[in-house]
Amino acid sequence: MSKRKRAVEEEDLGSRTSSRPSHNGTIASKKAKTTSPQSFTIQAVVGTYERILHGITATVNIYGDDSAQDGNIAIEFADTFLFNAHGSAIRCLALSPPSKQDKITLVSGGSDQTINLYQLSARRSASRPNNTPAAPSLAGRTIVEDPKNKELGSLQHHAASINALKFPTRSKLLSAADDNTIAIARTRDWTILSTIKIPVPKAHGRPSGDTAPLGGTPTGVNDFAIHPSMKLMVSVSKGEKCMRLWNLVTGKKAGVLNFDKALLQAVGEGQWGRGEGFRVEWNSAGEEFVVGFEKGAVVFGLDSRPKGIITTSPPSKIHQFRYITHEINTQTHSNILAVSTEDGRIVFFSTTFTHGNKAVSSDDARQIPTFQAVGEIGGEVGSSKSRIKDFEFLRVPETGNLPELSLIVTGSSEGSIRVWKLDLLASMERMRSSNQAMNLSKGLNGNHENSDPSKAVLQAGRLLGEYETGNRITCVKAFIMADKCEMEEVSRSPLENMVDTDGGTGTMIDDIPN
Repeated sequence: MSKRKRAVEEEDLGSRTSSRPSHNGTIASKKAKTTSPQSFTIQAVVGTYERILHGITATVNIYGDDSAQDGNIAIEFADTFLFNAHGSAIRCLALSPPSKQDKITLVSGGSDQTINLYQLSARRSASRPNNTPAAPSLAGRTIVEDPKNKELGSLQHHAASINALKFPTRSKLLSAADDNTIAIARTRDWTILSTIKIPVPKAHGRPSGDTAPLGGTPTGVNDFAIHPSMKLMVSVSKGEKCMRLWNLVTGKKAGVLNFDKALLQAVGEGQWGRGEGFRVEWNSAGEEFVVGFEKGAVVFGLDSRPKGIITTSPPSKIHQFRYITHEINTQTHSNILAVSTEDGRIVFFSTTFTHGNKAVSSDDARQIPTFQAVGEIGGEVGSSKSRIKDFEFLRVPETGNLPELSLIVTGSSEGSIRVWKLDLLASMERMRSSNQAMNLSKGLNGNHENSDPSKAVLQAGRLLGEYETGNRITCVKAFIMADKCEMEEVSRSPLENMVDTDGGTGTMIDDIPN
């Protein structure tokens, strides 16, 4: 009897132990699914007032198959490089398109009249083995060094502070400075091919904020923007209430467009304002461009006529703006303008949706609409109150079961780098529904008061992560690092045909494509 009872107990124990591996295997598979996320890495580079060029990587880990849920995305930051780059504050940065060798050229311009050149790797660096000691850090931060990131040299062809740097192609670099010149350099050997000289403006009084010496005239190119066709350029300069158009095929001036007094008043440039544009940007389709002022911006069409006015609500100083692209019904649109403000917001405006009109001519004969804000991130609601000096918009393509992601990397004057996940399409849909309900209410009761849709701007994203650099940030550049870069050849543009013919004042050759 006792033997039979013992045999039954051993049989029950054997059945329980035989079923245990399948149970443990199920748990292990679930754990592996949650601990093996899909990830990608963002390389961010910031310039600071303290003359430091700081490289930071942000590894975004996405757990599960739905990246739209709040708890499914985690982000890890690490330092990659730290250069004492300039003798004074860094004012601008630029990144070249990647090469076939997965290399990106980084250039920085500062108030010391110098352009520094660096080489960055476009590939994700291999993770550090567990038995390898971490790099020493007094601040206790993670450091991931890449030996491919190195310094190349410097350029000193300008005689004043560098204000803007642009890479229209991999082979050309354009730079603008306070010496009233825009220089075109060839990246193969960094030879100056051509120099566009901007006329020195005539002094008309001393506007507010003028830093020119007594008896002098404020000079310098604030910014420039190149049309996607590479044949046209728009520039704005100090001391000028106008913008200049340049023909890049001939290298000569194409025209000068003055800002109307009523137009300047509509964007907040009053009697004591400087009235000069400080930023200019083309959209990706080349159908419109925007000129930014201190407290507003004006969007112009291809005919150089104003299409609309952009002002923030509540009013705030504008620091940076960029066109971003988004998809609606599988069609890509480039009519969204992101604007960073003094109060820590990035406000998104649609150059399609308008509300209200403002006079833009002295005789009030012509009206111009005001573009509507379709969403914003940051501010008091988004826990970001410090001014955003610069930002970068990134699109992560669809991979596997994960949808396409839209991210924004922002740099604040307080020294914080923030990564935001943007959901602008949902915000635009909510804005459309709100406008329809508002129009219906106005049609029913005829009440037109308190009907400004800009007062009901919704949050269009959420904060993923934040990193303190410890320095005051002036400019930001970022890109998505790839595991394997597959580069495509770019078409030859008019800028590719610049030749050095007379010691630095290059001209265009005759075989420029139409």
